[in-house]
Amino acid sequence: EDFLNLIFKAMMKDSLNSSHPVSSAVQSSEQIEEMFDALSYIKGASLLLMLKHYLTKDVFQAGIEVYLHNHNYRTAQSDDLWDSMNEITNGTLDVKKMMKTWIVHKGFPLVTVVRKGKIISVQQEKFLYRMEPENWTSDASYLWHIPLTYVTNRCNFTHCTNAYLLDQKSGM
Repeated sequence: EDFLNLIFKAMMKDSLNSSHPVSSAVQSSEQIEEMFDALSYIKGASLLLMLKHYLTKDVFQAGIEVYLHNHNYRTAQSDDLWDSMNEITNGTLDVKKMMKTWIVHKGFPLVTVVRKGKIISVQQEKFLYRMEPENWTSDASYLWHIPLTYVTNRCNFTHCTNAYLLDQKSGM
């Protein structure tokens, strides 16, 4: 419950246009200190949980092990983690490409799901809680690679989870 409260507080901050990405280029030590705030840590943890759920626990664990082994006693960048995950997925999913959309964009997407008979359509747009005119920027370039999981009436949640990667503004 405490972790969920932290996530919701971070999402509230991240839904403001004055938010910042989890990862960005820095020019000074002050900028480095500004990057490491509660938003970065909590959003980062949430993104790793999202990735773990999408890849499955075993695949995610194997990727973490490869990452730790390859970067033992050395510095690393976020790309190194995504490369390790790519190594484990054997090219079936470009984890780096997917996760870059989450760490370089500030904010998060709002996904709208519409069902018409047997047809399901999904659409994404940047979610903004409150528009702050002094910090407004266009969100036309914002596109996330959103891992969606779902179940159908033919299976239950624990045995038959389907996955779909929404990497366009809309999909079916």
